[in-house]
Formats: sequence, structure tokens, C-alpha cells
Amino acid sequence: MSDQIPVVEAFRMMAANKSLTQSELHELIREGIHAALARRFGGPVEAEIEVTDTGDISITVLKEVVEEVEDPAREVTLEQARWDDEDFQTGDLMEIPVDFHDFGRSAVMAAKQRILQRVREGERDRIREEFHDRVGDLVSGEVQATERGKLVVILNRSREAEAIVPWREQNPRERFRQGEPIRAVLKLLEETPRGPRLVLSRADPQFVAALFSLEVPEIYQGIVEIKEIVREAGGRTKVAVASSDESVDPVGACVGLKGSRVQAVVSELGGERIDIVPWHSEPEVFARRALAPARVSKVISNQEEQVITAIVDEDQLSLAIGRNGQNVRLASQLIGWQLDLYSSRDWIEKGGESSLFSGPEEYEISDFPLAELEGIPSAILAALEAAGIGSFYGVLDMDRKDFVEVPGIGPEEADQLEALIDELTVIDNAANEEGAAEPDKNEAVDLGQVHEDTLAAEGATEIAEGQLSEDQEPEEEHTNENDDDGEVVENKTQESTTESDEKETE
Repeated sequence: MSDQIPVVEAFRMMAANKSLTQSELHELIREGIHAALARRFGGPVEAEIEVTDTGDISITVLKEVVEEVEDPAREVTLEQARWDDEDFQTGDLMEIPVDFHDFGRSAVMAAKQRILQRVREGERDRIREEFHDRVGDLVSGEVQATERGKLVVILNRSREAEAIVPWREQNPRERFRQGEPIRAVLKLLEETPRGPRLVLSRADPQFVAALFSLEVPEIYQGIVEIKEIVREAGGRTKVAVASSDESVDPVGACVGLKGSRVQAVVSELGGERIDIVPWHSEPEVFARRALAPARVSKVISNQEEQVITAIVDEDQLSLAIGRNGQNVRLASQLIGWQLDLYSSRDWIEKGGESSLFSGPEEYEISDFPLAELEGIPSAILAALEAAGIGSFYGVLDMDRKDFVEVPGIGPEEADQLEALIDELTVIDNAANEEGAAEPDKNEAVDLGQVHEDTLAAEGATEIAEGQLSEDQEPEEEHTNENDDDGEVVENKTQESTTESDEKETE
């Protein structure tokens, strides 16, 4: 017993370092002794092993009494059994007590190896269970070593876990030394022959998102949501945020008082630039905001090809492009569409005056199905579709007489259709007031499109004024006109003076 206690105490100290409970330790000791018994008896045996809290270990091997032995580890002959007790019969179980001293050093080492093996298996299972649903979370630790560019990290909460930061997941502007604290985001939990390994990252966009979640309580509580985030590690990050509460400004919440919150994130990233923009569901509006800090003058979208054309002033072009095209590249990734960027001058030279600098009297009519119009009864709509008329363009050039000729449409229905079209269209009479030719009575303009093009014309006027201010100030142009007038007056004065001198000479 006195020899058993130091062994159990040694096992207890080893188990304490591995964070094992007493019941787990006893179970591991039993398995270790089973392994030692298998070595001694030449195979798996049946044994009763009891480990008490005081450190006593009792071992009893059970063997079946048989006429002919096939498995020496589990069976014993009747003749051998009757050496101990003559009452044994075939089929009985013979109990063979085993002294712990009989194991020797090899048996103790076998038990120790088994315990260590089970401890490692338990650690691997705990690591899998702890980190399998924590991908994307922020973890902290200490740099243990640098091996061929990758960082080996010891985590603060799970020091047994193997964690690394590969070279491709590091910020190129950062350098870490052994013993320095480090924070990173858990990107992947991968399986290796040595067990699970945690792959950490400081270059992934989710690292910035995790930092904002740590610094901004509104994001942690779910009031502010990070809709999109793109990043080029070491250069720039663009974050699009939205708020579920109208009283909470998402951008202001991320920036913090005097920029305290965003500065904490920038400091962790080594001075990397961060653009925080409000998210919007409309690609055109979102594209304007994504190109921040540049100011966008005009945005034209192609829904089918998912292409957005953005036009900026000349002084905003370099800001919109960014260093090595970084700003426009990240903006395109943020909105998920192809983004084509033009300066106002390049757009004019490309032939885009009609869409960008169109006057208020240049309108565009867009066609749409009649089924989208409200106020047309289903019977009239069916009659028009049966006659092959299913779009707004189809009825735009028709008058009351044409409607009556359609089968299924009477005079009342024709009047109703004509009144509905009059409500949806407007005739440009401004030209008549100025003495221009009267437009055709059937030439109509979509009111909604007129409103959109009017806004576009106003934006284009602002761009034209900005471009004019760069090339030639209006005041200077006005001054030049005065100078030209002055030259004309001066020339006329010189001519009159010459004529008077000639008369005096005569």
C-alpha cells in the first residue's frame, strides 16, 4: 500500500496539470493497469480493478475454468484451478489476485503512456467542442515562435490548442516577436494527423469586423449591423453599416466620440485607413457612398449586366481612384457590381453628353406592360391583349377612334382609356409659349421619367458649372467681353480722330 500511494499521487499531479477530475483519473489508471495486465498475460484479460480515494489499488484477474485452454489470458485448465481449490468445476470463474509490485517499472510506464494518450485524446475532443462554433470570433494569445514565416501562438484560454498565423494571413505592415501579445480572428479549424489545429488571421476582413464588435456596443447588441466589409490588409478597409433603430446613427456609433472607437481599431491595425459608409439597398445610392471620400456627380446603372458608371469632377478623380486604384477597386467589391469610373471631361469626350448634360426639354420615354397600370379593368386589358396590344407604347399613338375599332371595346371604354392616358402623359406647351412649333398631339412624356431626367439635368448643370470653374471663371469671361467691347470703342475713336485730322489738313 505504501508503494502504491506515491504512484497514485504522481498520477494525480500529472492529471491536475491536464485539468482532469478524480473520477477521470481513476478511470485512466484502470485502463493503464489493463494495458499492463495484457502485457503480462499475453492478451486482453478480464480484471476487477479498484482505486480508492486514499490511494489503494486492488487488482483481481478473472479466468474461466475449461477442459482445454484456447485463450491463456482468459482461460485456465481445470487441473490448474484445482491446485488452489479442489471444488472448482468446468465453467467456474477463478479469481487471481495480482500484487501491484508484480508489475514493475514496465507496467507503470505502460499505465503512464495510456494515461497520457487518453489525456491527449480528451484535449483534442475539448478543443473541437470549444472552437468548432467560434469561427469568426476574436481570440488572444502570445507569440511562442516564428517558423518559416508563420507565427505559432499560445492561446490564453486554451494553452493546449495548436494555433498558428500563416504568412498569407498576416498584415504585411506588422512584425511580431517571441513573447509579444497578439489578437487575431479564428478563420479555420482544420484536422491534422496530430489533432485539430486553429488557423488564425489578422488579414481577413472578419478581423476588422470582430474588432468593431468589441469596440462598438451597438454592434455587439445587434442594433448596428455590418452589412458588407472588404479589405486590402495594410492598405484600406471599407465597411458598410446599417441600423435597425432609426434613432441610432450607424456611422456615428462606429466612429465614436471624437473618433475614439474607430481610432482604437485603426491602432490595432497599425494605422490602416478605414472608410465607414451607410449601407443602402439601391446600388446607385450605395455606389455614391462606397466611393467615399470622393464626391460623385452622376451615377448610371445597368441592372442586367450589373455595371455602374460613376462620373466625378476632375478634382475628385484621383481621390475616387485611390492609390494604385485601391479605392475604386474596394468600392466595386463592396457593392458587388462592376464599377466604371469616368471624369466629367472624359465622359463628354466619350460621347455621354446626351445622358449627362441633357437639357430640361430632352426627355426619354420608357415602355412598360399595360398590366402594371392601375385603373384599367381586366375586361379592357384582356381585349387589348387579344388585339396584340400589351404595352404602353402600343396605346400611346392610339386615339378614341382606334380604341373603338378594337373588338370588345365600346365608346365608354374608349373614353375611359383616353382619359387614363391623358392622366399619365403631359404635352410640352412651354415651346408654344416661346413661339416654337406646336408639338404633335400624340407626343407624350412619362411624368416619372421627366422628374428623374430633370434631377439628372440639375446634377449635370452642377458638374458643368464645376468644370467651367476649372477651365475658365465666368467673371473672367465677362471681363473679356468688356475688354473686347472696349477695343471696338477704342478702334472707332481712333478712326474718327483720323478722319478729323484729315479734314483739318485739307
